[in-house]
Amino acid sequence: MKAGWDRRRRVFFKNHRIALIAGILIVFFLTGSAFPQGPAPVKPSKKDKCPVCGMFVYKYPDWVGEVIFKDGAVAYFDGAKDLFKYYFNLKKYNPGKTRKDISAIYVTEYYDVKLMDAHKAHFVTGSDVYGPMGRELIPFFTKEDARAFKKDHKGKRILVFEQVTPAVIGKLDD
Repeated sequence: MKAGWDRRRRVFFKNHRIALIAGILIVFFLTGSAFPQGPAPVKPSKKDKCPVCGMFVYKYPDWVGEVIFKDGAVAYFDGAKDLFKYYFNLKKYNPGKTRKDISAIYVTEYYDVKLMDAHKAHFVTGSDVYGPMGRELIPFFTKEDARAFKKDHKGKRILVFEQVTPAVIGKLDD
C-alpha cells in the first residue's frame, strides 16, 4: 500500500509542478514580462534641453518625457505636451529621424513620479494642474487614477496615446 501512495504522490506533485510552471509562463506572456520592452529610460543630465522649447529638462524631474531612438540617441522633454509636439513633427525637430527610428517613448506618471511607457499611459487634458510649459497632458498608469484626477482637478478628457493628436496638443496652447 505504501508503494502505491508514493507513486500517486509523485504523479500528483509532478502534475502540479507542470501546472505551476505553465501558470507562471502565462503570467509572463500576458504582462509582456517575458519579452524585452525596449531600452530602459535614461536620466537627463544638467546639459539636456527640450528640443521644442529649449528649457533645461533636469529642472523639472516630475514632468520629464523622453524619446529613445534605436541608435541610442535620446531626446528629453519638460512635459508630455512638448514630447508630442516633437513626435508629431520629427521632420522639424530632428530631420534625420522618423517614427520608425523610435525604440521607446516615456512620460512621467503624475502620482508615482516614475517614467512609464507612454503607449500605456492614460492622459488627462484640460485640468487645473499646470506643467513647466503651462497647460499639460497629465499621464497616469491606470484609467482609475486618471478618472479620479480628472474629477478632482476639473479635467476635460482622458485619452490614450493613439488618441492624442496635433489638434489636442494645439488646444493646450490656446
